[in-house]
Formats: sequence, structure tokens, C-alpha cells
Amino acid sequence: MNFDVANMLVLGKENSHSQQQQQQQQHLRYDCCQEEYKKQLAENLLKDANILHKESRILAFKNRPPPPPEGFDKESSLLYSENTAPGASRPRKMFRHIPQAPERTLDAPEILDDYYLNLLDWGSNNVVAVALGHTVYLWNASTGNIEELMQANEEDGPVTSVAWAPDGKHISVGLSNADVQLWDSLSLRQVRSLKAHSARVGSLAWNGPILSTGGRDNVIFNHDVRIREHVTGKMVAHQQEVCGLKWSPSGQQLASGGNDNLLHIWDAAAAVSGGTSSYLHRLDEHQAAVKALAWCPFQSNLLASGGGTADRCIKFWNTHTGACIQSVDTGSQVCALQWSKHERELLSSHGFSQNQLILWKYPSMVKMAELTGHTSRVLHLAQSPDGYTVASAAGDETLRFWQVFGNPDTAKAAVRTKARETYSALNSRCIR
Repeated sequence: MNFDVANMLVLGKENSHSQQQQQQQQHLRYDCCQEEYKKQLAENLLKDANILHKESRILAFKNRPPPPPEGFDKESSLLYSENTAPGASRPRKMFRHIPQAPERTLDAPEILDDYYLNLLDWGSNNVVAVALGHTVYLWNASTGNIEELMQANEEDGPVTSVAWAPDGKHISVGLSNADVQLWDSLSLRQVRSLKAHSARVGSLAWNGPILSTGGRDNVIFNHDVRIREHVTGKMVAHQQEVCGLKWSPSGQQLASGGNDNLLHIWDAAAAVSGGTSSYLHRLDEHQAAVKALAWCPFQSNLLASGGGTADRCIKFWNTHTGACIQSVDTGSQVCALQWSKHERELLSSHGFSQNQLILWKYPSMVKMAELTGHTSRVLHLAQSPDGYTVASAAGDETLRFWQVFGNPDTAKAAVRTKARETYSALNSRCIR
């Protein structure tokens, strides 16, 4: 017998037995510690040492809390909701329908097919003035009545420009004989004559009582119609006929475009200083005549301008710095521009080859709609006082009215709905 092997086997069994006893003792001590920990936790946090002997849970599912009393609304619901009726979904802004056909079409016989003239305007009194040959007609958009304002003599005419004064009562008329006449639209009589130019007057723009006139003599004059010596300023910068004039809504800046492909920005204070004033900016990026001008209604220093056949571009300018912000090639002659008063949209009218109107989304300049119907270039645009309808006049001797900027009835209904929701929200607030 091998005594060494036998001794090793005996000692190994004894060691294994002692190790098992040590492990059991460790498990017992661990269980005791766990029980003690739970007891201390219950005493310190739950204030109940006997909770371990109860059949209960620290976290347990229970029934829903009772509903609040009827008519009780939390204040947070007024802050973070639109107080819609139960089950009603949140209103979502829908895409606006843009009619593709004109709302109304009127004949405009003998309207001059001349790109450099401005023969259409829509006054604050909701009356449209249009020059047809030697005659100026007034069409009341509210009643549909038509009146003849004036007729120029053969040696004085034809009429080359018309522009309503801000008061909606007086209207200025530019003639081919370089004369500018001021008329009272209510009494249909001439108030006064303003003489300063030496050639036809194709562009007019009002700034309160100040009337700016631009002519084929390349000069811009400012007239204060309240005083006898009416010429209060003279601006000389263009090398060819001045065919576009627009005052900014604030009345602080005047934009002028000419057949010399130039666009000038003038300061109002300098323009009425009594002498010859200099421009703020000379912008020469257009490649054709600049007639189409439109100041942005929601950004005071943003001006849109459109170029003629060789240019075809709509450009946007920062008139404070003179920088060109954006330029879009429209593919055809740009004749006129109108900003929407309600949305960030711009309407442009065009000449060859499609003679269409295009509605653009600003600033992306994505085409929202193309309106066709005219068979000749659409030379003039004028916007209604409420800002929803635009009138267009073209060389095809028609005057068309487009409800392109929305529907006034829909807008009024939306305002009434919003007012009712606001009133309901105020009434539902509990005062405690």
C-alpha cells in the first residue's frame, strides 16, 4: 500500500469539508446583512419597520384618479392648447386656391402698347384709373360705374402716365407735351398744372403731398402741390428716359429706373432740399431698361426691380447698402411687379413669349402659379386697396382682374373664427 497517496486522499476530504462549512457561514452572514439592510431601509425611509411582514409593495398599480369637477380647466390648458372643442383636431393651414382665370375682364381700347409708360393705377377709394389714348377713365370697383375724367387735346396728348394721390380724391396725369395736371376725381375738374419737364412725363410717384415726376428729358422733379412755387427738388443722374418711379412705404427713399439700364436710390431729405441732389446708390447690374419697381411691405429696405427684354431678371436689393441680395432669370421681359400685403409673395407680369403673370414665393422664388390669358405683353399692374385683387393691362387692349393674393371673404371668416376662439378662451378661464 502506498501510504503517501492514502495520506493525501484523507487530508483532501477534510479540507473540502472545511471549505463547504466556510461557504455556508458566508452565505448565512450575507443573508443576515440583507435582512438588516431591508429593516434599516424600512425604518428610515418608509417609517414602518413591520412593512416587511406585510403583503404589500412599495410601487403598485392602482385605479385612475377621479376626474376633475365638470367645468374645471387647468390653467396650463389655456397656456398650451388652443381651447378646441373635445375631439376636434388642431387647425392646419391649408394651401390657398389660386384661380387660374380672371375674375373680370374689361375692354381697354386704344391703350398704348409702350413699355416706358405707366397708364394704370388703383386708388385708395377703390377706383381704377386707366389712360386710353388721349382719355383717362375712372372705373369704380365697388359699383361698376365708369366716368371720363379728362380728354387731352391732340397737340397735348396722348396721356403718358396716371397716379392716384394718397387721399384717394386727387389724381395726377402726365402728358406727352411735358405737362403734369392735377385733377379732382369727385368734381371731375382740373385743380392745377405743374410745368417743369421739357419732354413727355412717363412716370409719377406720390409721397404725401410731394409728387415726383420722371420724363424723357432724363430728369426727375419733386413738386409740393400745396405751394405756388411747386418745384422743391431736381434729380439728374439718368442718361435716358426715366420710366420707373416708386417711393418706399416709409417715404424715406425713392427708387428710379431708366432706359439706360440703371437703377438709382435717392434719399428723401436730399430730394426736397431745393437744389439738384445726388443719389445714394447707383445700381448697374441690369442689362436692359428698368421699369418694374416694387418696395417690400414687410421689410423696409428691400426693393424688387425687373429688367426688359435683354435682361429678363428680377433682382432684390438692400437699399441701405446697395447690395444685390438675389437675382432670378424669369425667361421673359419683366414689365411690372406687385408685392402681396398678406403673404411673402411677389407677382410679376411679362412680355414675349407667354405674356403671363407669375406668382412667386419669397425668398425661395418658387413659382406658385402662372396666369395666362393676355395675348400681348402685360405692361401694367395695380393692386386693390384691400390687397387681394390685382388688375393687369396689356397691349391686347384688355383689362383683367385676378384674385391672386387670396379671398377677402375667407380672410374675414378666419378673423371672425379667431375672435370667437379668443372670446371662448377668456370665458373659460376660472377666476379664483
